[in-house]
Amino acid sequence: MDAFIAKLDKFIVNPLIGLLFALAILYFVYGVAQFIFNPDNEEQKTNGKNHMVWGIIGITIMMGVWTLLDMVLKTFNITYVNPENGTVDRQLPPID
Repeated sequence: MDAFIAKLDKFIVNPLIGLLFALAILYFVYGVAQFIFNPDNEEQKTNGKNHMVWGIIGITIMMGVWTLLDMVLKTFNITYVNPENGTVDRQLPPID
């Protein structure tokens, strides 16, 4: 079961987080493009502003969660968890 969870984390969860981060950045860039390329159309400029704001909110939330996780790991000196690789290197005692 542990191997399944490790593979699930490594091959699905971590790439999904990267994909969501990339989508938030693309959403922001799309908003910038809408804002810049439509100087006379107020509706498109407003849409561009909204896309930029929500892109920044998405990026901020993801960075905040990542920073909070890092702070918790460093505060409690948890060195056996590697969130970047999705691994936990701690050996638990055998169950008798």
